[in-house]
Amino acid sequence: MKAFLAQTRTELMLSLRNGEQLLVSIAIPLLLLVFFSLVDVLPLPDGVDNGVDFLTPGILALAVMSSAMVSLGIGTGFERQYKVLKRLGSTPLGRPRWVSAKIAMVLCLLVIQSIVLVSAAFALGWNPAGSPALAPVAMLLGAAAFAGIGLLMAGTLRGTLTLALANGLYLALLLLGGMIIPFDTMPGPIGAFGKLLPSGALSRVLQATLRADAAPAGSAWIILAVWAVAAPCAAIRFFRWE
Repeated sequence: MKAFLAQTRTELMLSLRNGEQLLVSIAIPLLLLVFFSLVDVLPLPDGVDNGVDFLTPGILALAVMSSAMVSLGIGTGFERQYKVLKRLGSTPLGRPRWVSAKIAMVLCLLVIQSIVLVSAAFALGWNPAGSPALAPVAMLLGAAAFAGIGLLMAGTLRGTLTLALANGLYLALLLLGGMIIPFDTMPGPIGAFGKLLPSGALSRVLQATLRADAAPAGSAWIILAVWAVAAPCAAIRFFRWE
């Protein structure tokens, strides 16, 4: 247990000390939330008068993607490239506890992100509604989906390529996932495609659970659950430790 806790603490400290990962996981989501809540430049869904009510669920989805896919994927990719994973696998820590420590790190990072973003949202006048108790469930499913994608990249590609691909995918999923641009303002085929992505499914579910006038999540729960199972299974199948 001591080894697991020590490794979890190390993983969390490394993530929080990494300037680029800290920028992606906390600074960018917070900046987007504050800027677009105060500056009326984005279209809003019908019936939404306060921008922060629409933005907060989407930014929480972005935070999940940032920590579970980008931070985890990039960090693991470079650890694998520099043979760190190979060495850790031969220590008393072992691979199972290393994997558990990575999961615990992502969950701790999500808690920190949620506290920061929710506090900022309330300060901006956010009024949550719907079924907030289901939001943590959606975020856990999203974390599983994005962690699977991040580990799939980290376990099959070089660290530098994982870095580039993770950042590019982050931007694409942000723009297509309905996090800051409503689906009903996108061209039909693009919006339909975006709803099938893990970012789109997670943002739709969080909108439904945190905003009273949002459309029911419906099939978004199913799509999110499929990603939450399929992505980790693919990572387990194709991950190479060295």
